[in-house]
Amino acid sequence: MIIMNYAKGGDLHNYLRKNFNDITWDKKLYILWQITEGLKYIHENDFIHRDFHSGNILCETETIGKWQIGDLGLSQPANNTSINNEIYGVIPYIAPEIFRGSAFSKESDIYSMGMIMWELTTGCKPFANIEHDINLIYNIIDGERPKITRDTPECFANLMKRCWDPDPSKRPSIKEICKKIYFWSFNSFKDDVISGQFKQAEKTREELIKSGPEFNESLHAKAIYTSRPLRSLISKSSSINSLSISDKFQPSIGSNKEYVTKEYLLDINHTQRIYI
Repeated sequence: MIIMNYAKGGDLHNYLRKNFNDITWDKKLYILWQITEGLKYIHENDFIHRDFHSGNILCETETIGKWQIGDLGLSQPANNTSINNEIYGVIPYIAPEIFRGSAFSKESDIYSMGMIMWELTTGCKPFANIEHDINLIYNIIDGERPKITRDTPECFANLMKRCWDPDPSKRPSIKEICKKIYFWSFNSFKDDVISGQFKQAEKTREELIKSGPEFNESLHAKAIYTSRPLRSLISKSSSINSLSISDKFQPSIGSNKEYVTKEYLLDINHTQRIYI
């Protein structure tokens, strides 16, 4: 069991909800840089997170402060290729190949990173206005992704879309993402095109604050953002599969083994995380 200090600043989504209008693009990049460095540390130690979402990204203080990745209870060595048919997590952050029966991977963590990037641009959770059911799973498999906001720089949007690629092999590595975010955060003045994109994005962001946000987080009663086992939900789709979307997705259901490893047991009264 790993017991770490309590994160006084709460999770990323609550921070965004409370402070979104004050979070400039410079601040967004700084936060994202810390998050990517944390995931890079996990991947460089040959682990995968497997439950990566904004509720597991924690702030040590109530200011912009130091960001940490928490809840490693589902993490496993990346070279563990055994496929456990239980899928545990938050549907909007889970990569489409996982719903097809593939094992969690570094690439599936990258897909989740793309959703976190989007959340930083909007202040909203992905797919918050719809039920998190089998229909959303099918839509994700079919390529549905959240709408990108007008104040998102082109370079940022392109990287985010690469993270969302349905082909895991086409997603960027965390090392590449870190390199880009670091450059945008600290050295973008060296590139007039990139610098111009972020300056225009900040101008548009300020205009949107006055006119009203593009996204209002109207939370559907059945939009669930706590990690949960999803195998039974997918298994119930068999009848829908045969009636309306046959041949799109044939889930493999079998083993009942749990993902949680003994060395990462989660104490709900304390927050476990890797420091960035």
